[in-house]
Amino acid sequence: MEASEDQSGSYTKRVLLPSGRAIEVVYFKDATEGAAHAAPLVEPDQRLNVCLSCQSELVYPVTWEEAGKDTWAVSLRCPGCEVRRDGVFNQHTVEAFDEALDAGTDALTSDYRRLCRANMAEEIDRFVAAIDADAVLPEDF
Repeated sequence: MEASEDQSGSYTKRVLLPSGRAIEVVYFKDATEGAAHAAPLVEPDQRLNVCLSCQSELVYPVTWEEAGKDTWAVSLRCPGCEVRRDGVFNQHTVEAFDEALDAGTDALTSDYRRLCRANMAEEIDRFVAAIDADAVLPEDF
C-alpha cells in the first residue's frame, strides 16, 4: 500500500486487492480534526498472531479498520485462552499479521485437502472390498 498527501490535507492510498487489481482511495481531512482529536496511541511492532497471555500462535482478528493514515485499529482473539484485546498498530505490523494469517490459511487448506484424499482413498478401498465380496447389488444404486 502506498500513501501520498497533498497540501489540502487529503491523502490518497493505493490499495492492492486480492484479485491483483489496484485501486486508489482518497481520504479527506475532516475540518474538525486537529488538537481536539489526538492521534491514537500506536503500539510497538509485535507479532499479532501470538497471544500475550498463553503464547499461542493462533490469534486472529475479530475486526480491523483504519485508525489513521498508516495505522489500524484491530480487535484480536486467542482461541486457546479466550483472551481478547484491542489495539492500534502501524501498517508494517498489520501487514506482517496479514502474511501470518495467509500462511495459516494455506496450512489449513493443505491439511484439509490431505484429509479429503485420505477419506476418499478409504471409501474406495471399502467399495472395492464390497465388490470383491459380491456385497454390492443393483438395488444399491
